[in-house]
Amino acid sequence: MFDELSEKISGVFARLRGRGVLTEGDIKEGLREIRRVLLEADVSFQLTREFLERVEKKAVGVTQIRTVAPAQQLVKIVHDELTAMLGERREGLKLSSIPPTIVMMVGLQGSGKTTSAGKLARRLKGEGRPTRLVAADVYRPAAIDQLETLGQQLEVPVYADRTTRDVVKIARAGIEEAKRARDRVVIVDTAGRLQIDDEMMQELVRLKDAVHPDEILLVADGMTGQDAVRIAEGFHKALGTTGVILTKMDGDARGGAALSIYGVTKTPIKYIGVGEKSDALEEFHPERMAGRILQMGDVLSLVEKAQEAIDVAEAKKLEKKVRKEGLDLEDFLTAMKQMSKLGPLEGILKMLPGVNAKMLKQANLDPKRLKHVEAIVLSMTREERKDPTMINGSRRARIARGSGRTTNEVNRLLEQFRDMQKMMKKAASGGRMGLPFGR
Repeated sequence: MFDELSEKISGVFARLRGRGVLTEGDIKEGLREIRRVLLEADVSFQLTREFLERVEKKAVGVTQIRTVAPAQQLVKIVHDELTAMLGERREGLKLSSIPPTIVMMVGLQGSGKTTSAGKLARRLKGEGRPTRLVAADVYRPAAIDQLETLGQQLEVPVYADRTTRDVVKIARAGIEEAKRARDRVVIVDTAGRLQIDDEMMQELVRLKDAVHPDEILLVADGMTGQDAVRIAEGFHKALGTTGVILTKMDGDARGGAALSIYGVTKTPIKYIGVGEKSDALEEFHPERMAGRILQMGDVLSLVEKAQEAIDVAEAKKLEKKVRKEGLDLEDFLTAMKQMSKLGPLEGILKMLPGVNAKMLKQANLDPKRLKHVEAIVLSMTREERKDPTMINGSRRARIARGSGRTTNEVNRLLEQFRDMQKMMKKAASGGRMGLPFGR
């Protein structure tokens, strides 16, 4: 997500920082390069021009500031303007004071609407808001089956009626059932089309007028660039959309849709889809996203992800045990399993300041490596995990066979583990030991 855009913009600032003292000409040259980068990322021409005009206006005189390096001051200005372009501040879901909150999902076919409905239902349920899905897509073959399957996987109730094609009747009946069950939120999954057409919009307008949704969320494919912006304009004009979910943002999206949708429609991006799993739906924070693009990191999102994924009681118990008895491979395996809940290591590292796609490529992060390590540790007996010093040559050969890895990999893991033990003993003796997930 934004890798190419981020790398190019950061490259511009790296060149400016390398010059030390900046002239007004240097700044104008840098802004011309940023203009080219934004247009290549499929940001609309009008928005790019307005963005750079605002940056240039604020950048006047930065060369005269002595307390902050001019290049750093320019980064701050660009960060603030990127934040404004992306939506200024986080816009959460509007929840009705009298439940259930009704959320209407709209979008073109293939944008990931039904999947996003399931992901949103999972998130809301996790927040303690009982949620019901309503299958109001009566045209796409197997759309109802898909939603029901998602509901079963997520343990979220789904209302469906295969006896009628009257979507207003289906939605109303689903909402009534939600009221009886005291659900807090109802998500209505509507039909999409291959393109915007009057018939589809008229049906959605009828549905909107009948159920009075608190939120109308447009689900747009983030990989379609300016097409996503055009689609957002069409839906907003007809329905008055209240928010956007951008999907497939973990792919090769150039970023133009995310950077343009709010600027063109003033409809806030509320969530982004970053993978196929049911938990791969992130809240969209304009300021944090601007920080990611400029490689300033997104530590707040990383902390929130850790709070959601990691069992704090288990982490504290593990830390207490390690403090008292030292680290063994059993603890190491437990820690690995906790960390793996945060998602792929590459995604975690990208949230750290200064880490870019080029660095990650050079680091050669193999997502299978953690699985290999886990296989090796699981191939050991409980006694071997507790006391790795007992692992001799024949035991190493057995562990390698059992895990399907080489003896060299087993040796390398044991060596790295010994180094980690030494480091943690040293930290503990200084009274400053702390596991990365404990407090």
